[in-house]
Amino acid sequence: MIRPEVPDPLPHPVADSHCHLDIEDGPDGTPLEVGEALTLAESVGVRRIVHVGCDLPGARWAVDVAAQYPQVVAAVALHPNEAPVLSDAGGLDDALAEIDRLAGDNPRVRAVGETGLDYYRTEAPGRPAQHASFRVHIAIAKRHGKTLVIHDRDAHADVLRILDAEGPPERVVMHCFSGDREFARQCVERGFWLSFAGTVTFKNAAYLRDAMTVTPLDRLLVETDAPYLTPMPWRGRRNASYLVPLTVRTMADTKGVDLDTLCRAIDHNTSVAFGGGW
Repeated sequence: MIRPEVPDPLPHPVADSHCHLDIEDGPDGTPLEVGEALTLAESVGVRRIVHVGCDLPGARWAVDVAAQYPQVVAAVALHPNEAPVLSDAGGLDDALAEIDRLAGDNPRVRAVGETGLDYYRTEAPGRPAQHASFRVHIAIAKRHGKTLVIHDRDAHADVLRILDAEGPPERVVMHCFSGDREFARQCVERGFWLSFAGTVTFKNAAYLRDAMTVTPLDRLLVETDAPYLTPMPWRGRRNASYLVPLTVRTMADTKGVDLDTLCRAIDHNTSVAFGGGW
């Protein structure tokens, strides 16, 4: 399948706050080599990327790629859907201990995530393992002073319930925000950042655009979740960080703000949420 065209560059650099450079499956299209992915992203003004590892091999790879490329920092965790699988195999505790070590050993690891709850792919019998894993990840983030990156799919109420019960770390990012206006308000009230992906460009996602209208400018981030969630007009193709401008332009239109103003806000917010110096 033909790779999506490179969009017009942004007027000010931004960061892709959530990307999976190592995932080769997903939508049709040939995966980009890391160097090429970063070069294409920089050509349109996406100069920084938070690469997210979602299992132990992926978390280790995240640490390695962040060490090799100064424009990349790492997030490490066990994806919520990994938790019941590892629990059933008797390996969840050891895996969480390894995530704890990776989070604490390297300053290039800026976040613990994506962690949280996924009720779309995990049914009721596997959810206690997700809850337990989520609580441990929260503790890891607080112990090491890392940002907590939340995966929340069809589990809004329980995500907030567990965060409130455990006490969130200082910095929390709601990855690929998927809630409505009221849920956005609840997250903003708690001081969380809301990261919007290509889904906000979809015709059937008016509820997301509505949620964005009540999200203050200083709480907004942008992401790809590449290779998934490719923005329009390339929905169904393979996503990559160089397509971030398509999402940012929709965000600017939705918020009714100047594109340069939004880009500068996103760039600043990313530094606050994940730390600067990269």
